[in-house]
Amino acid sequence: MAAERRRSVGPWPAAAQSPGAPGWQIACSNRQRRLTVRQSDIRGLFIAALIELKAAEVDLSIAIVNDTEIAQLHARWLDIPDPTDVLSFDLSGTPGPKRPQSAGLRVVGEVIASGETAVREAARYHWRPEHELAYYLLHGLLHLCGFDDLQPGPRRAMRRRERQLMQAIGLPTPPRRTGRGSRSPSSAPMPPRMRH
Repeated sequence: MAAERRRSVGPWPAAAQSPGAPGWQIACSNRQRRLTVRQSDIRGLFIAALIELKAAEVDLSIAIVNDTEIAQLHARWLDIPDPTDVLSFDLSGTPGPKRPQSAGLRVVGEVIASGETAVREAARYHWRPEHELAYYLLHGLLHLCGFDDLQPGPRRAMRRRERQLMQAIGLPTPPRRTGRGSRSPSSAPMPPRMRH
């Protein structure tokens, strides 16, 4: 008798082995040592999410860094000298909300997340550091897709889409953020193509 196995929710989506669409460019680098991360897993996470988002054209650079490096970038681009969870840079040349065209969504940019912050915050929210990191990366990706979280209405829409996207690609729903750990709008003005 063959035993049926339930699919357990692992650290990365089940669709991680999909090659994505032809011509998609997704470069990944891991420049931190606090959290074990395979570039193929990060690439697979983005492929699964981009398929779900119906992206047509993709040119992405993804970096997982430590708190020191992300704090330097945060200070340089937002004049905030502290670490943050994720930064994204829209390099598409078309600022503002992006709507899928008949040809599909165009996603061009960089997403940089802190592995150290993911480990620290995962302990706080009682879930896996890989899931916390995936949450950051998908948050950055949604910024590149035109979502924003500077005002309450758009922030709620973005949180809803984050949860939907994580569930759609086989990851658990992120825990609700409360207090100091929640993302809040930065008081510093952001360059038009950079999001936090």
